[in-house]
Amino acid sequence: MPPSPPLLGTRRAATDPSDAPAPDAPAPDAPALGARDAFDAALDDAELRTARAALAQGRRQAARSLLVHTGDDWDRRGHRLTVLARDARATAWAGDWLAAEPGSADAATLLALALVHRAVRGEEDPGRARDSCATAAALAPADPTPWLGLLLLARAFGPESALLDAFTELRRRHPEHHHAHHLVIACLAERPGCGRAEAHEVYDAAERAAAEAPADSPLAVLPVVAYAERYRVLAATGLGPADPAASRHWSGPRARRVLGASFDWWLEWEHDEHPRRLIDLNHLAFALSCAGRPAEAAALFQRIGDHATPEPWAYAHRDPLAAFRTARARALGPG
Repeated sequence: MPPSPPLLGTRRAATDPSDAPAPDAPAPDAPALGARDAFDAALDDAELRTARAALAQGRRQAARSLLVHTGDDWDRRGHRLTVLARDARATAWAGDWLAAEPGSADAATLLALALVHRAVRGEEDPGRARDSCATAAALAPADPTPWLGLLLLARAFGPESALLDAFTELRRRHPEHHHAHHLVIACLAERPGCGRAEAHEVYDAAERAAAEAPADSPLAVLPVVAYAERYRVLAATGLGPADPAASRHWSGPRARRVLGASFDWWLEWEHDEHPRRLIDLNHLAFALSCAGRPAEAAALFQRIGDHATPEPWAYAHRDPLAAFRTARARALGPG
């Protein structure tokens, strides 16, 4: 996706659903989908949950081993480090780890992302977080994850030149970076439209990125994400109905083509182990539900199980858990 189109704005509110930090993870014995805090950013990564629990007890060996074994699986590394960094105690964990292993790129990157999340929550100086990301990038020049931290900062605070620079550097290291593309699509969706519902540049950008990615890349679902992000903007600005199921947002010819192509791609996908695939499946289930295609949505809900994600169910300021349950019941029936 060429980063040339200018993006909207220089400051994003921390409550923006597309970049807000996820709620803290529930306790291990918390009931699935039992409350707002049932959403777990770790998704179905059991090793990540184990490492996070160990860190919460002051033991870093599990996280250290987890990141060593993750290696250069960049999407998985970014996912795992971002989830570990969301915890309010992550800065202290990472600081202690870095003090014990001063040259550790893993510790430096965890500290950088922890400071990024603190900055987005208004608890840290963004400048300190940027400096920490630069330090981590210097320790691991091939790793896109410190640039993901800078992208998250630019998404929250701007300027847009920083966002474009971070995205360019990140894609140089991993052209199909999943999280980064989602962030940039969320930004593009906030640009004003040209008047025609399906002519917005975010759709062009998402389809171009999907077409340029390898055939087995989950970026194939990015055009569906673009429709959800554009709906978020339209609903928030009063240009679209607050109830997505009552919206005609997914009924146009382009939307129908995008949904059909993405669902067909998912049916044929043979690499169902991507660390963020459940985010894509939730977006696709949301879109199919809103488009009035419950039979196709049912297949997605079966695969999702209890791993709902706040986005896109939270869009239009709805209770995401209630929205997910309602759509799932319509597709699968009660029970």
